[in-house]
Amino acid sequence: MTNQILLVEDDLKLQEIVSDYFISKGCDITCVSGGIDAMNVISQHEFHLILLDIMLPRGNGYDVCKEIRKTRDIPIIFVTAKSEEEDQLNGFSLGADDYVIKPFSLPVLYAKVIALINRTHGQVLSPNVKVGNIEVDINQRILYIHNKKVVVPPKEYDLLLFLIMNKTRIFTREQLLIRFWGYDFDGSDRVVDSHIKKLRKALGPCASYIKTILKVGYKLEVANYEEV
Repeated sequence: MTNQILLVEDDLKLQEIVSDYFISKGCDITCVSGGIDAMNVISQHEFHLILLDIMLPRGNGYDVCKEIRKTRDIPIIFVTAKSEEEDQLNGFSLGADDYVIKPFSLPVLYAKVIALINRTHGQVLSPNVKVGNIEVDINQRILYIHNKKVVVPPKEYDLLLFLIMNKTRIFTREQLLIRFWGYDFDGSDRVVDSHIKKLRKALGPCASYIKTILKVGYKLEVANYEEV
């Protein structure tokens, strides 16, 4: 079964990034930019989950969520820059299932989406992702190297999970910068190098999994003999 996702987001660049990522994971995703547009498409199509911004033209996300909950129990995740506790509590009070604050990690957002869809449909999602001698417990955000728990800061964790979920794919520093520091980050893309260096140090014997692509960026790749 292909997961049908509705993305309600007025930032067209972000629309494209999220859409491309979810399509690469085998999802069907429909994108609209406003609140009224969302209600129109929801009345005509069935979706497994809705990713909903709050600050929208033609009806805000809170109003959309409230209207949906009058008649339907579709899983809803707010994806928004509104980070105040009051905003989050308001979202949950209107019936949202989760609340993700921008900027966010695409792999983590995807994991949340799949977990929520599977939970809604009574399926069990494996909480662990393993590559070589690295294992990640997504639900608990715990990293294991050679079966030993390793503590890493949140940014390094998100970077690692993203690279694992996109194993062998090359990402430029600019792509990683946008995904993890946001579009408006006022700094050098060398901040990516700094965090990759810290991540490699934390990975210890598995540091070599993260490959540097000269003058381009990074990818995660594991030697055949280390695959299990």
